[in-house]
Amino acid sequence: MRIAFLGAGKIAHTVARTLTQVPSLKLYAVAARDKNRAEAFASQYGFTKAYGSYEEMLADPQVELVYISTVNNLHFEHMTLCIRAKKPVLCEKPFTSTAREAREVLAMAAREKVFVGEAIWPRYVPLADTIVQLVNSGRLGEIVSLQANLGYPVSRVPRLDRLDLSGGALLDIGVYTLTFASLCFGDEVAGFDSTVRKSPSGVDQQSMVQLCYANGRRAYLLSSSLTATDRTGVIYGSQGYAVVHNINNYQGVDIYNAGNELVQQIKAPPQISGYEYQFLACAEAVRKGELEPAQMPHQTTIRIMDLMDSIRHSWSLYYPGEEAGK
Repeated sequence: MRIAFLGAGKIAHTVARTLTQVPSLKLYAVAARDKNRAEAFASQYGFTKAYGSYEEMLADPQVELVYISTVNNLHFEHMTLCIRAKKPVLCEKPFTSTAREAREVLAMAAREKVFVGEAIWPRYVPLADTIVQLVNSGRLGEIVSLQANLGYPVSRVPRLDRLDLSGGALLDIGVYTLTFASLCFGDEVAGFDSTVRKSPSGVDQQSMVQLCYANGRRAYLLSSSLTATDRTGVIYGSQGYAVVHNINNYQGVDIYNAGNELVQQIKAPPQISGYEYQFLACAEAVRKGELEPAQMPHQTTIRIMDLMDSIRHSWSLYYPGEEAGK
């Protein structure tokens, strides 16, 4: 399948390096606002074509799946361009800046019958299914709670400290802790509590979020752009617990009994980087004529965006164009 990149920033380099090693996917086209940059990117990774205009690339009939990796606040605009051009889309997280934008994009995609997927890569890796099966198996007894943390010292990255670019730790980092909770416990969140530390510009830098579920389960989630963390997720049950290594790209699961004895270790299968799985899944879905990836259904994308809106608004953190209190 011929893949086109809309955007040629840092994450695009990592993804391109990965996809050069996937025979069933062809790095076909890349577009950036600066054509020289697009040409340099294309030359580095072996793309067939380079464009200095997104619209020009989307008019290319050879493009079969578009990967969007532009800054957060542009995801809505760029997905809209792709859908109008009838091009299937895989868009980096956060899917959009707000749940309202997400609903508009997905409604448009449904009308136009265009595939759209969110590139939240931990949902696509093979170990994700293993974690879900473990939670549902009864092996840990009655599941009571989970905790997860993710942090990187990236608060000085300019785009993360700007409200006008939909910055902050929640949308870039916290989305992974919310995704881990969603994978394990589903999306029926009954309520939440949270605390936050903000930067002088008003974006969130670190937060602790407690999600409350109707069945009594709790999820305790730490996200931070101020410090590195161990990136661990732990699922607690009445008969034991499971430690998930690296919730940003599951590397393994250690299972303990109620006596704190290690009873099993499950390792992730060999991979290129982990990014390959979302492309393989979405390419297969497009080939089958499906409109969303099974690993990350649109309903889950919407619910996580709704949750992030609610959490931000509880901190009085609003992006430009949002109405306070709504």
